[in-house]
This record gives sequence, C-alpha cells and structure tokens, in this order.
Amino acid sequence: MTSPSTAYPTARRPVAIGTLTLPHRIVMGSMHLNRETGDPGALAEFYATRARGGAGLIVTGGAAVSRVGAGGPGYALINDDAHAPVWARVTREVHEAGGLIALQLFHAGRYAHESTFGLRPVAPSAVYSRFSRCEPVALTEEGIADTIEAFAAGAARAFELGFDAVEVMASEGYLLNQFASPLTNRRDDAWGGDAARRRRFPVAVVGAVRGAAGTGPVLVRMSGADLMPGSSTPEETGALAVDLVRAGADALDIGIGWHESPVPSVQSLVPHGVWAGVAAGIRGVLAGAGAAVPVIAAGRVNTLAQAEEILAAGAADLVSMARPFLADPAIVARSFAGRPELVNTCIGCNEACIDRSFGTAAVSCLVNPRAGRELDYPASPVDVVDRVDRAQARAGRRRRVAVVGGGPAGMEAARAAAANGADVTLIESGRRIGGQFLLAGLVPGKSDFLETVRYFENELARLGVGVRLGEEVRGAAGADMLAGFDHVVLATGVRPRRVEIDHDGSARLLDYRAAFADPGTLGRRVAVVGAGGIGVDLAHLLAEPAPTSAAAASVLFLARHGLAPGAEPPATGPARQVTIMRRSGSIGAGMGVSTRWAAVQAIRAAGVVTLSGVTYESIDAAGVHIRHDGARRLVPADTVVIAAGQEPHAPLAPRLTAAGIPVTVIGGARSTAGLRAVEAFEEGLRAGTAAATAPPDQGTVRTREAAQHG
Repeated sequence: MTSPSTAYPTARRPVAIGTLTLPHRIVMGSMHLNRETGDPGALAEFYATRARGGAGLIVTGGAAVSRVGAGGPGYALINDDAHAPVWARVTREVHEAGGLIALQLFHAGRYAHESTFGLRPVAPSAVYSRFSRCEPVALTEEGIADTIEAFAAGAARAFELGFDAVEVMASEGYLLNQFASPLTNRRDDAWGGDAARRRRFPVAVVGAVRGAAGTGPVLVRMSGADLMPGSSTPEETGALAVDLVRAGADALDIGIGWHESPVPSVQSLVPHGVWAGVAAGIRGVLAGAGAAVPVIAAGRVNTLAQAEEILAAGAADLVSMARPFLADPAIVARSFAGRPELVNTCIGCNEACIDRSFGTAAVSCLVNPRAGRELDYPASPVDVVDRVDRAQARAGRRRRVAVVGGGPAGMEAARAAAANGADVTLIESGRRIGGQFLLAGLVPGKSDFLETVRYFENELARLGVGVRLGEEVRGAAGADMLAGFDHVVLATGVRPRRVEIDHDGSARLLDYRAAFADPGTLGRRVAVVGAGGIGVDLAHLLAEPAPTSAAAASVLFLARHGLAPGAEPPATGPARQVTIMRRSGSIGAGMGVSTRWAAVQAIRAAGVVTLSGVTYESIDAAGVHIRHDGARRLVPADTVVIAAGQEPHAPLAPRLTAAGIPVTVIGGARSTAGLRAVEAFEEGLRAGTAAATAPPDQGTVRTREAAQHG
C-alpha cells in the first residue's frame, strides 16, 4: 500500500490556470458522451460523481457553438437557449460536489455530418473528409466572422451558466485545427496561403473568446502533432502555440492526431505516456518565447503513477486523463489515499467510449458499465466502505448469491451483487479469475487487461466476496451444492468452436486456449484458422517479441511510425512465421471500429501473413492445404491453431432449472451472437444487481431482455 502522505507529490501540488487555482494537477479531459441531449439529471450526476472522486478540473464534452458545427445529433448547443438548463444543472451539482468544471467550445468543421441538421458541413476549404464522408463548403468571409462570434458568444454563455473556465477545441482535426493545416486549408487570402495566415483563424477565435471571458480562464486544446503526412510542421505548431498564448490562452492542452491519421494515438497498443514528449516540446517553445503558461499533457496516461512521472520530469504542468475517469470516477481519490490497487484501470479498448461516441449510442465503459448510468445503478454504502468484513456483512444480508464462472461477466456480476448487499460466492474452475482477459493480457499492448483482473481480485476481497478457485461445478452434485443459494448467476463462458476440416491426424492441432497457454511450444511456423479478434491477438502474441521495457515499447512505436527522427525500427524480424486466414470477411472483423485497423496494421508490420476468402481443403503434418485466389496452396505449419469462434458453455443450466433453483445465464454462456466483452460486463452488472435485490421467489432468467428487467 502506498503511503497517502507521500504518494504522487508532484501531482498533488496546486496549480493556477489564469485566475483559477486547481487543488492538484490531474485534469479530467473532455469526452463526448452522446448523453448531452438526454436526461439532464443523468448528465449532472455523471460529472458530479467524478467531482466527488477527486477530479481537479473537469472539462466537458464539446458543446457546439452552432448547429453546423455539431459533431452529431447528441451534441449540446451552447448558444441554444433550450440547452441552458442542462448546463446550469451540471455546474450546480458539480460545485455542490466540490468540483470545478470547464465547458469545451466545439466546432467540428469538415468532421460534421450533413444528416445531423440537414446542413452542409463548413471548413476552410472544400476538402473531402473520409471521416464524415462528405465534401464541406468553404467558409466565406461572413461565415468566418459569424463563427468567431459564435465562439465568443458561447464563452460568455458558459460563464453565465456557472462554468469555472472554457476550453477552445483546436485539435483532433476539428475546425480550428483544419484552418492551421495545409492539408485542409488551401485558401489564398487573409485566412490561408502560408503558415502565418493559416494560424490567423484559431488565433482570432481565441482572442474573441478571451474578450468574452473577461477574467475567466481560457484553455485551448491545440494539436501538438496531427500525425498526418504533409500537415503542420513542428515549427509551425510551436509558432501557433506562442500566438495562442499571446491571444489570451491561459493554458494549452496538447492533443494528438486526427481521426483520419494512419498512426494510432489512443488505442491500447499505443505505449503509455508516449505523447508526453510532444507536450514537453511545446512547453519548451513557450518558455523560449517568453510566453509560458501551464501546458497539459494528454493521451495514453491511465494511472497516477504515469502522470506523476511525466510531471516530475518537467514534461508538462498538468496531465489530462479522460477515459480513466470512465473506468474509475474515483481514480484520483483512491490513488491519493494510497490505494491504487483498488483503482479500476482504463484498458484503452475504446469499445464503449470512443467507438460509441462516433455514432449515437450513449458512452459508457467496458470495465465499468455503471459509467453514465449512475442514477440507474447508484453507489451503495458498501461501495464507499474501505473494506467489508465478510462475516459481519453476511449477518445483515437477505440474499445468498452464487456466481459460477469468473470471466468478465462473472466478475462484474459478483461485484454488483455484493455492492448491493448480497452474500456472494464466486466459483471459478481456473487458478485465477479473469477468464479470457487472462489471455488478452498476454498480447503486446494489452497488458492493461491484467489490471482489470487485479482490480476485481482486490475489489471482490474488499466487498467480502468468497472466491473459490480450481473448483468445477457440474452434474447433479453441482446442482445440489447450489441448491442452498437464493439465486445463481451462471457465467461459465464459452468453448472454442470446432471446425470441420479434413485432417489425417498427423498435424499438431490446438485450439486457441491451448496456444495462448503455451505459445513457446508452437514451433517456428504457425497457421491460425480464423482471423477474428482472437486470431488477430494470437498472431500478434506469436509474431512480435514483447519489448523489454516501457521505454523500449515507446522507442519501437515511434520508430515504426516514423516519429523518431533518425531512428529505425529494430531489425529483429518476426518471432515466428505466422499466417492467419478466414473463409470470408475482413481480418479482425468484430473488433471495435477504432481498434481493428490499428491491430491489423500492427500484425502486418510484425510480418504476419493475412488471408481472407480462403477455402480449406485439408490439414496434415505439412500444414493447411487451402484454395485462395483461385489457386491451391499450402500454408506450412509446425502447429495449426483453431481460432474460428466460440460456442456458449452452460451445461449446468438445465439441471438448475429442473431443480427449481433461480438462475440467470449471462455472457458467453447465454449466447455468443454479437457478444463482446462490453456486453458481458453490462450483463454482469444487470444480473448481479437483480440477483441481490429481486424478490426471493424470482424464477429463472435466460434471455438478455429478461436479464435487463430483473
């Protein structure tokens, strides 16, 4: 346990942004939630929960300064009177919770969607956007003036509504960033044509916001590196930073990358803290120009320990963490209290957050499905007790709940049931809880999945859950053993799907679980049948040696993407000759939209051969005989791994039902159709809550719909 008095000394130091003093140096960064136009109470409680959890300054999701600037139908409009009561409630409840909150002023530019309000997106120039799949209209002089005024009006309205600061969005490829880049600003007038004129619009916006804000703090989220070939140079970016400060910015929050960038910036395979050097460079430029203001580093920082390292090294004055506050709203409070082992760590999966924010689904968190649903699943007294004594807790509990299976669905079901007052026993056949997260955690760039397991091990112990490992529950004896519980949650997961391919018995043939369990024995040549998420992860594990340190991981990543001047990727070659293949569809199909391309890019860079449109003919000692592109060929292999999907595994369910034992079947045990970890955790939350709070005579629940309604 870290000593509360000595933990994170640099991060704990107060810091001023303009006229606002923050209690420490950890900022909750902006996240669009697709909840801004929904229930005002839910949005207010989302932010207030993070304020109670210790966030120093909260920055809201982007509030569009005009309808044409909205990023989608779920965006709030700061200059629309109808949206004012929502933000007034948010600021009031955050302040009542002891927090500080800034409104982000937003304009999507060419990243807007015409379908939102029937308005053609606007931009500095009519450059087609692959992100929004449209060609915008170039802003006229009048349109530019109106947009600058809209930002200023939004700032004035924000302070009227009680916000403590505003942040101007000028990063991630949105409108102000588009004006600064030669890729999207092809004008030859006062607003473009050279770097100085390209800077004029973002500088004018910040100047207007400064004037409207009075003495109120103005932050600017500027792009430190667009990660787009041919975009702004580091020198141009540094000059923009200086001009933004001279125009009135009180702090610069350094964003990384565009949505169209070929370089991943936020995915799990991006090394922790790899972008801190960008913030450090801008901080140095400001100091050299006599324009020093606090600089905020952001991107792939998911623990207070990483933030402390960045701050102590002088790379930045503050650190912004966005998704980590989804995973654990009390990340700051728990860490500062010397209990980092109780923090639910963001794993960078993007499935319930970034991927949803690009559409219309409400944002949440894969490892914390309560995120955004705090009113539906309020914190109970047991959530805030430092440690729950199991013997004491049992005496006052009305219901005994058994959870069979300790994968994602089962872990969350056990947590939710215990947090809602049940006496919970979790029974897992393996030597450790975690299920397929234990496999994912072995994959390069996915070690944080093991942090989820660590969190649940500690949290279940804190909640007094009895965890029984290495114990199979099967047959009549298993049903008899479970008969004494008020409710059973069956989360026994999945089994690898069998495939029908002729083989003569001479090949070494394994399922993916066996391959993950002992990858060192697979030989130099491995053929993987199946190329979904599991196949891609296995190929990455087999093809690329794990970096020896975090620093080595950063060097490899930057060199591989051409971001380390003069450095070349280590010429080690692939650890193995790996081929993954599938009958139809894209490699990695089923993975999240913002992660699939990066994962496939990574395995191909590691030398993995990817084949789609394959017809399997046979398997023998030589490898896999296939037909591909109209020709027969052999994929040589010392080992053939089957990773062609999964099947539900719930053999105990019929016995429990027949015995009249109330049972809920969740996760992969219920169905694998369209099921991913995000759905497994959500089902665990619903089922565990219902099992703890339902009437004693509740019957069997099997369907997803029934699970949702208890």
